[in-house]
Amino acid sequence: MGGVMYEGPPERSQAEARAVVREAEELLAAARAVRGDHERACAEVRAAIAPLREEAARRELARIPATRLKDVTEGRLRLGALEQSGYQNVQQVLDAGPYGLQQVPGIGPQTAMQAHAAAEQIARAVREAVALRIDIDRQDDPVMTALVVALHRLVAAGPRLPRAVQAAASVEETLDRLLPAARPLRSRLRTMFAGRARREEARRAVAAIERVLTWARGEDVPTWFAQTSVDLLRPAVSGIEAWTGYEHDSAAYHGLLVEIAGLEPDRASSEGFIPGEIAERVNAQPLDDTHLRVSLRGYQAFGARFALAQRRVILGDEMGLGKTIQAIAALAHLRAEGRTHFLVACPASVLINWLREIEERSALRPVRVHGPERDAAFKDWIARGGVAVTTIDGLHALRVPDQAPLGMLVVDEAHYVKNPQTRRSRAVADWARRTDRVLFLTGTPMENRVEEFRNLVAHLQPDLVGQIGDGAGAAGPQAFRRAVGPAYLRRNQADVLAELPDLTWTDEWEDFSAQDRAAYREAVEAGNFMAMRRAAFRHPGRSAKLERLRELVEEAAANDAKVVVFSYFREVLDTVRQALGPDALGPLTGSLPAARRQQLVDDFAARNGHAVLLGQIQAGGVGLNMQAASVVIICEPQVKPSMEHQAVARAHRMGQVRKVQVHRLLSTEGVDARMLEILRRKSDLFDAYARRSHVAESAPEAVDVSEQSLARQIVEAEQRRLAGDAA
Repeated sequence: MGGVMYEGPPERSQAEARAVVREAEELLAAARAVRGDHERACAEVRAAIAPLREEAARRELARIPATRLKDVTEGRLRLGALEQSGYQNVQQVLDAGPYGLQQVPGIGPQTAMQAHAAAEQIARAVREAVALRIDIDRQDDPVMTALVVALHRLVAAGPRLPRAVQAAASVEETLDRLLPAARPLRSRLRTMFAGRARREEARRAVAAIERVLTWARGEDVPTWFAQTSVDLLRPAVSGIEAWTGYEHDSAAYHGLLVEIAGLEPDRASSEGFIPGEIAERVNAQPLDDTHLRVSLRGYQAFGARFALAQRRVILGDEMGLGKTIQAIAALAHLRAEGRTHFLVACPASVLINWLREIEERSALRPVRVHGPERDAAFKDWIARGGVAVTTIDGLHALRVPDQAPLGMLVVDEAHYVKNPQTRRSRAVADWARRTDRVLFLTGTPMENRVEEFRNLVAHLQPDLVGQIGDGAGAAGPQAFRRAVGPAYLRRNQADVLAELPDLTWTDEWEDFSAQDRAAYREAVEAGNFMAMRRAAFRHPGRSAKLERLRELVEEAAANDAKVVVFSYFREVLDTVRQALGPDALGPLTGSLPAARRQQLVDDFAARNGHAVLLGQIQAGGVGLNMQAASVVIICEPQVKPSMEHQAVARAHRMGQVRKVQVHRLLSTEGVDARMLEILRRKSDLFDAYARRSHVAESAPEAVDVSEQSLARQIVEAEQRRLAGDAA
């Protein structure tokens, strides 16, 4: 706003000028209120962080041996007397203080001062670097709860809060500069005594202010600012409400914690170790989030900017870092610039997830171009725009429209098009040639797949292919990423998620295949609830759930992650084992002797790199520690939610060093959706009350639903629905 030049400002009456200045002063006051309210909310978070940071620092300092004090003083300190008196670590030296250290025989005032000063120096470094985490197991701790309550205020203000604060800062900076220049026109007397040059400057300032006000009225900024202040000034919620909010949207809480506590990963890590000149160009790329409904982490914003600045690239972030969100952010920016048509091609197994993510995370219009209504949906997309979502295998059947310029093509699980001779690869190439922006997504690391990488880059930046030699990956992942920086960005969890959130749940929704649907109808007609629950695995060769399970296991294998697959049904586990091959361990069942079950778990942990363990969920939830696993796949929702949580807790426990990702396989039709609908209504009530009680913690089955009751409700409802469909 402040950099625009104004020529020949129109003459205004004294009354008009005064009205403009008054309105600007009101807008400036609202902007200052937003910034002040936001700063106070952030100050509450910082105040809540301080004791936790000190607590974490004390733990870390207690692990640092006192002998490290010599390193700080380049070996000049003599610490033998301290060690003989029981001072084993740096924290003990700090707690003693200079005076306490002088009481140690053989320690004089100078040595005591030097030792304590060295300990303080180490402590300052530790406090700056110490990792902070929200520990969900500390819900009874008032200190940890105070942090979650303070963060809740900012999370509840919504994803538009950062934009409101940024807009308020811009308004404040601009009007702070313009208003003093415009004030001579506020009164006739001031105008009379102002010189000609001063009056001309004031008129120009009023013209510039009016430009700001026109923008503010058009965007309804005063209302926006007022609502933001209201949101930030709401009374603090209870601890129960704050923890419930955290469980539903932990990513938002962690993102704010990282930002306010200054825990962002080092720049090179968050930028994927790409060359400096490319990183500078990416950081200079604007990112308009007008059409987004979610706040981005710093590394995610960089990923979206990378896609925009480099135009035709591969985003290869490790599974769980939000590649989908970064792609949607890039599409949202292009929509704000006026682009109207976008296309996402993905495996059928994630098509529904894409549609849901676009709808929930942005204001963009998702269009499902798949299934019986594909042709009609495609015509609708051409006519009205939006984000068309189709399958990679179905892309060849869609004609590239000349009348609808494509803003961006996104290809998810892009390693599926590594073979240029396949029909799917040729179809992607046809579409990629019709747009100047293409984004490939893959969680499969490319460092050791140079030939595959060349084939993917050939779709994007053909001129770069010749620079990628056979030995490009031999120097290691960071060197590889620098070499291919113009076209490839990859970040790992350990590099950018300093807080490593405890647990991430993803519901993987899949459409029935024709065979799935037939098996399900047969089970419904027989009134067999258990057969309804496992119908999606009845025909392995055409099972949509099984296909998604294979994809998840393959991606985990590419990232050297261990996987546990749970199902209630032994029959389902046998089907999964046949699909995955003999290397899958198990199944671990309740009929196995305890020693054999433990041996399976030990073998699973002992395997180097990737491994898969199969287990019945009712057996896996009792007495076994599976912290070697960082990916958990649940084949169907459970009648007793506590069974899911107890099984996942076998992996999500002390000793787990990687974020645990839970993928629950769900069918869009039939029993899964109906089970979740019924269970979710009950779960929301228990979240706020029963789960917080000591009884619920000691006996989680107290919140479960009667299996007989649930089965009867669902069987009857599905029989009515299918009978109606047939009619």
